[in-house]
Amino acid sequence: MSEMKEYVSRIEEMGSVHISEDVVSSIAAVSAVEVEGVSSLAANLGSDIAGLLSTKKNLAKGVRLQMEEEGVVVDMAVLVKYGYAIQDVAKAIQDAVISGVEAMTGLHVAAVNVNVAGIAFGKLDR
Repeated sequence: MSEMKEYVSRIEEMGSVHISEDVVSSIAAVSAVEVEGVSSLAANLGSDIAGLLSTKKNLAKGVRLQMEEEGVVVDMAVLVKYGYAIQDVAKAIQDAVISGVEAMTGLHVAAVNVNVAGIAFGKLDR
């Protein structure tokens, strides 16, 4: 396996399973953007610069993972569509990310920290 990537490993009865952190981040990202009221993920400055320097498109540009003893901690930044209740959207994101990551990977999600980086207004009629 590549030394450049981080993997989440689980020892199973029939052998070990290694899941790239990129995979877990992508699952969290897709789960979040499918929530009604989410416009998109919001990238931080570091990932914006990395995106300019890399030809690889990163689906999980606003997602960071931390592996802790109690499970995976997901930090994400999102843009919420104008007109939606931010607290309701953030709670729905947390529920969707926990459900998606746990169902697809079998990993326990200890926390999902949602940072609302802005509001997306869409096109305004004039």
